[in-house]
Amino acid sequence: MIRELLESRAGEDYELYARTINPQFVRVLRTIGFDRVWARAEGQYLYDRDGNRYLDLLGGFGMFNTGRNNPRVRAALVETLELETPGSVQLGVSLLPGLLGEELLRRTPPRLARVLFTSSGTEAVEAALKLGRAATGRPRVVSAERGFHGLTLGSLSASGDAHFTERFGPLLPEFAHVPWGDVDALEQELRREDVALFLVEPVQGHGVYLPPEGFLVRAQELCRRYGTLFAVDEVQTGFGRTGRLFAFDHWGLEPDLVTVAKSLSGGYVPVGALLMSERVYDAVFDSLEHSVSHGSTFAPNDLAMAAGLATLHELDDAQLVERSARLGDHLLERTRPFLEQFDVVRDVRGLGLLWAMEFAEPQNGSLAWRVMERVRTGLFAQLVVVPLFTKHRILTQVAGYDLPVLKAIPPLVLTEADIDDFVDALADVIGKATRPSRVAGLALRAAKGATWRRPHKGDAGFARGSDQRSVLESRDAEVRSELA
Repeated sequence: MIRELLESRAGEDYELYARTINPQFVRVLRTIGFDRVWARAEGQYLYDRDGNRYLDLLGGFGMFNTGRNNPRVRAALVETLELETPGSVQLGVSLLPGLLGEELLRRTPPRLARVLFTSSGTEAVEAALKLGRAATGRPRVVSAERGFHGLTLGSLSASGDAHFTERFGPLLPEFAHVPWGDVDALEQELRREDVALFLVEPVQGHGVYLPPEGFLVRAQELCRRYGTLFAVDEVQTGFGRTGRLFAFDHWGLEPDLVTVAKSLSGGYVPVGALLMSERVYDAVFDSLEHSVSHGSTFAPNDLAMAAGLATLHELDDAQLVERSARLGDHLLERTRPFLEQFDVVRDVRGLGLLWAMEFAEPQNGSLAWRVMERVRTGLFAQLVVVPLFTKHRILTQVAGYDLPVLKAIPPLVLTEADIDDFVDALADVIGKATRPSRVAGLALRAAKGATWRRPHKGDAGFARGSDQRSVLESRDAEVRSELA
């Protein structure tokens, strides 16, 4: 049925998506030339319907740590379907959730003693917020500025990025944010002794910002001192992404709460989890009456559990965590020379295969750069991302909004040769993007209103006046040509 349906409607991907789901997103993809019709995927590669191969350094925003269409995970899902297991009885349990819970806890510090399964990362964060408040009897939540924890209301309230939050207020009360890495500001919040949990990414995903030396260790110590739960968001950084199974392993941390998701299922089915300390569990699920204080209809389901088990075994058997560390070092070694090679490269940073390159105005100044960045901060990064895709067939992303940062979060199965190809393509693209005529050309079009500008409070992130129309509303072909 599905094969016949896909074959009979082949090529309608974007038209159908625009008509039924999200026409604005389709316009974005068409404008920047990302509207490929994809035919298949394998490992770190995507293939379009013309048979062209693309190197995927986006990895579904970090879902495909074990590679796209991993055969071991697929086989586990097929086997589970054929077994016709009696999953999701609801008033009963099956074996697979306990097996996956056991495997997760075996890989984490002893402080973590219970697992609560969810269907996504933001749902795991919501559980952490809810259970953390209940366990401590405290109302407040503290997180870091620029952090990202999801798009549901509680997770959004914890996120520290105005682009995501400003149009959706009022957010939940009793949430506060401290500057990333500022121990003194954190202690000032915690010493009030009304903070239920401090929620933090070990590496901030949107800009790939690594924690300052000693920050996370000190944050954990402060949480212990003031009775606050230390909650680490590993949704993006978990399962080998940073060269350790969990990023908190780099600093020897022992959190009270850990959220995971994304790559836990190998990218096949939605699955997430909240790992919690015995203290949290005992305080919330403290009686027969409260035995179902939190849950989710589809979590845990047997398909997700089987995928999770297969993913963990694949990470072990293929030594993907060690591979991430080794290839991450190689990527940094190859790209750090760009700091000397190109005036526009301000920083190159990463941990494992979570990598970023930040751009900035050349030290000798550039009027064209200033015009372009005034229209929209981070636009130069688009000058890199788009030709990497359209000319070199490499999929990357701009890290967040209004950030002149190129980000890579690839499947952990890529090779040194893939990295070398990326580095060669990146050098070519940056070299061409920094030509005065090219930057000036895009700056002129930006000034005329043919591209994005910096969003301001009250508009959806795009200009609305006729004098500053957005890239989605004018001269799409011109912008597409300039970016490519």
